Amino acid sequence: PRLAPLQKLLLVRCLRPDRALPAATNFVAAKMDPKFVDPPPPDLESFYEASSATVPMIFVLSPGVDPAQNLMSLANATGIRVASISLGQGQGPKAQRMIEDGCSRGGWVLLQNCHLAASWMPEMERICEQLDPNQTHRDFRLWLTSMPAKTFPVAVLQNGVKMTNEPPKGLRANLLRSYAAIDDRVLEDCKKPDALKKLLFGFSFFHAIVQDRRKFGPIGWNIQYEFTTEDLMVCRRQLKIFLDGYEEIPYKVLNYIGAQINYGGRVTDDKDKRLIQFILKTYCCRDLIEQADEYKFSSSGMYFCPTSEDHQGFVDYIKTLPLIPAPEVFGLHDNANITFAQNETLALLNGILSMAPRSGGGGASKKEQVMEETAQVILDKTPPVFDLDKVLEKYPTKYEESLNTVLTQEVIRYNRLLAVMRSSLPEFKKALKGLVVMSEELEQLGNSMFDNQVPKMWEKKGFLSLKPLASWIKDLNDRVAFLNKWITEGTPAVFWISGLFFPQAFLTGTLQNYARRHVIAIDRLSFNFQVMDQLKAEQVTDKPKDGCYISGIYLEGARWCKETHALSESKPKVLFEELPMVWLIPVADRDPPKDGVYNCPIYKVVSRAGTLSTTGHSTNFVQYIDLPSADDQDKWIKAGVAGFLALRY
Repeated sequence: PRLAPLQKLLLVRCLRPDRALPAATNFVAAKMDPKFVDPPPPDLESFYEASSATVPMIFVLSPGVDPAQNLMSLANATGIRVASISLGQGQGPKAQRMIEDGCSRGGWVLLQNCHLAASWMPEMERICEQLDPNQTHRDFRLWLTSMPAKTFPVAVLQNGVKMTNEPPKGLRANLLRSYAAIDDRVLEDCKKPDALKKLLFGFSFFHAIVQDRRKFGPIGWNIQYEFTTEDLMVCRRQLKIFLDGYEEIPYKVLNYIGAQINYGGRVTDDKDKRLIQFILKTYCCRDLIEQADEYKFSSSGMYFCPTSEDHQGFVDYIKTLPLIPAPEVFGLHDNANITFAQNETLALLNGILSMAPRSGGGGASKKEQVMEETAQVILDKTPPVFDLDKVLEKYPTKYEESLNTVLTQEVIRYNRLLAVMRSSLPEFKKALKGLVVMSEELEQLGNSMFDNQVPKMWEKKGFLSLKPLASWIKDLNDRVAFLNKWITEGTPAVFWISGLFFPQAFLTGTLQNYARRHVIAIDRLSFNFQVMDQLKAEQVTDKPKDGCYISGIYLEGARWCKETHALSESKPKVLFEELPMVWLIPVADRDPPKDGVYNCPIYKVVSRAGTLSTTGHSTNFVQYIDLPSADDQDKWIKAGVAGFLALRY
């Protein structure tokens, strides 16, 4: 028998959880109405009509949304003056004077970012409660914007008219929102209206792309930036100025102010800065004007700038785009959708479960028993600390061998971690039996073990990792085994770089060895990279004359092809692939290749983002390596291709 729509949805949930959300979206659209899955653009006018002079209007802010621009446009259309202030330290008295002036003379008062003025919120509550309809000008309106905050007055929230404007999900919704804020008058108000229409669509598409890339997590952006509609508005105004002021369209200038200033001003990570430049070049270029709708934004050919004379034509085209875009429009591989979709499905199901009725449970908890058994298992698997004196005796500090110092430093770091583990686990077992006090730190240790998470006290002393506890313990033993082999058998022919606490020190030590051997200033040295895909790391027994062999790097967003000896597209549903052994060759005064390679960033873990440590190195980023590629570098930059020393499992 044919399955009912709900049965199909349940089957998809069981077999392909990453496809459950699109299936649920289609189910709702078919059974109820498409309007329930396609959020309408915000309507400030009806919001204003529902208000009164004594009732404040509250915008509940969400990341990436700024209602101030739309509010100013409404005020201009209605001919009402607006007094605006962004709240913060010392701004309370100014805001109070604005409200008093508005109550007596009329006009609107906009108090932005109320969550930043926690100390003034009680005073604002008092002012709102004392608004008297008989003494307040009928044209007065009080507009408030705030992120969700505990300090915001409950009484004001209950009595006010509330509106929230979630950032649109999906490319189509984002584009529709951008075009809801413009009309034919805006599109024609330029000396070059045809160029304005196309480039404005390009900037709007770019805005939607940089916003929607965030859903893919670290492969989309290393850091989740909060781009706003105001960024697009600034680009729109500057676009008109440059088109009116120049005979030739200054594409280079438009790209610079868009990617480096208006949007790029928010971007702090250097890899993200590189990415945003390549993204904007796709949508703001000469081909967009000259080829019109023949110029495609992605390989599918579905996305392009339509040839339209009016605003409605652009809106009609946008409505034909898929509700849920494929990763290819972002320049990403289809695999990028898998992890994102699984996380979205999990969030949806957790939301449904949180609203389900709950019945009381029974049975005594066995949590303590589980924690005690887990503590014993981990204690049995925890390696003993290294004998530092023996290591120093066998590998003393030597001018001609800097890696001895690297090994000693690694041993010291691992000893700190192992010592904490070997002392805290027996202490926790005693605390469970009541022999010692169960401190907050020990309680947290037990809860983390029960949840299969790495305890904070170990994390502080440990290596950067995103693995759950069981995988983390196995990884720790593998790392210790690598160092033990180094200690007992001598410097390895191939270094498992994933096993090092601080790989940057190892790379510097390798350069230092070469510099001292050949009497060259280390500042002149950098690495050449050769992927040794004809050999497996375990087959190599001899060290190279210069430099070193490394292994243990995993690629995301692409794979290494042994047939072409270059980067290639990932295989379907294979999120990570190991890069073959790499030979790092120190070279003096190296001139980096301009083409034929991808300058691939290498990170310790897949979260990509890191902070600058006291050593001057990132806590996550290790270094770039050049990988041969038959494709242009911008393809791999937009695909978010990177290498990692450790995965999540």
